[in-house]
Amino acid sequence: MKYLCLVYSDEQLLHSLPESPEDAECHAYAEAVASAGKMVAAEALEPVNTAVTVRVRQGQVSVTDGPFAETKEQLTGFYLIEADSMEEAVKVAAGIPPARVGSIEVRPVRTLEV
Repeated sequence: MKYLCLVYSDEQLLHSLPESPEDAECHAYAEAVASAGKMVAAEALEPVNTAVTVRVRQGQVSVTDGPFAETKEQLTGFYLIEADSMEEAVKVAAGIPPARVGSIEVRPVRTLEV
């Protein structure tokens, strides 16, 4: 089953705290997950100020700058993994280096029949 591990952290603090991970550590962990055959995809995201939010109401499209809500932590990246269970997915998520300074949301992926 696929699980999406959403990486959240305060963008302003992500690289400034003593326990903040370096890019090399993040790359090494992603390579380890890939080597274990669990990686589907993983990417870091550009800062939240580069985002837009799209809404469609009564057929009208509106686009606003930034994320959909003000939050203390921002979505900074993701891992899409294969795991046999939520427990296994949580173990993978616990190893994602930014978990030390933020949080990782783990969600099962629902397959769309297309």
